[in-house]
Amino acid sequence: MRAAVFKAPGAPLVIEDVPDPTPGPNDMILKVRASGICGTDLHWSECRDHSVGWRVLAPDAVLGHEFAGEVVEVGRNLRGQWRVGERVCAQRFISCGLCSHCLAGRGYRCEEVTTRGSSDLTGAYAEYARIGPASTLRLPDSVSFQEGALVEPLAVGLNAVGKARLEPGDSVLIVGAGPVGISVAMWCRFFGARHVVVSNLVAARAERAIAFGATAAIDASREDVPARLQQLTGGPARVVFDCVGVPGSLQHAIDYAPWDGHVVVVGLCMAADRFFPAKAITKELELTFVYVYRKRDFEIVIDLLGRERINAGGLVTDRVGFDRFSQTFEALKKPGDQIKVILEPH
Repeated sequence: MRAAVFKAPGAPLVIEDVPDPTPGPNDMILKVRASGICGTDLHWSECRDHSVGWRVLAPDAVLGHEFAGEVVEVGRNLRGQWRVGERVCAQRFISCGLCSHCLAGRGYRCEEVTTRGSSDLTGAYAEYARIGPASTLRLPDSVSFQEGALVEPLAVGLNAVGKARLEPGDSVLIVGAGPVGISVAMWCRFFGARHVVVSNLVAARAERAIAFGATAAIDASREDVPARLQQLTGGPARVVFDCVGVPGSLQHAIDYAPWDGHVVVVGLCMAADRFFPAKAITKELELTFVYVYRKRDFEIVIDLLGRERINAGGLVTDRVGFDRFSQTFEALKKPGDQIKVILEPH
């Protein structure tokens, strides 16, 4: 099969033939119909140093963890439970499905977990991918494969907003207008926030968030964010979400937060960072770090998409095949106005 293969940190992905995945007795094989490019993969492909506490990719790894497709092969122990032709999406890992972590919906903590992008599990920047039953969810017929590939970033946003413990009428500030920041904006509005303000260094991206629930946008490249927020909402935001995940973004969130505010860190920073604790202490801030999602978040997103309670299709700003994938992946490493680009391998 064809896949986008990682060769070295900072080097473009290479489209080449790799072995087809084969299912074990408790696995399935998915024909990938849509796979989203995630900022985590963009950062991961640049990571060179184990000292920052993040795993460095091995050569010939295949990334991609936001995906949907159709089942084309079912392991012998799963026959009768799953069938060829089912439309599904899956989480970024394969876990045992039986331990306390898996039963709590947090399979990423399973002692037997295997994560995509490792040497043991090919990611979904490929024509086919191996998936496990505990981390696979069926899609309603009304949910497209593109929407299925959006379930993962939407679940990340849902988990983050749940950890923020929003109250109806709250004001929130979201720093960063990438797919996760826009997902957070959508869920904040869904759960009753009065003011949902998004700031970004690329004004066009911040403005696009308005179509997904944001009530206002701030161009952080030329506007004073706290002053502009005061003009827009009449006061500070009780909850500030850091959806950037680069060195310095946490400090910005702390700077923007009010006394007794709540900072929720969603963006995954893969480099060493520094911030000024005294500022957070004197403001008596609550600081919450969130990681990915629970399985229940996937289930909620799929249900709401299927019942058309949320509309996320507009997040997709481009679709590419393997002919343009490597160039597009590299271009997304620089600031731009794209939101979510989808690989369609077939």
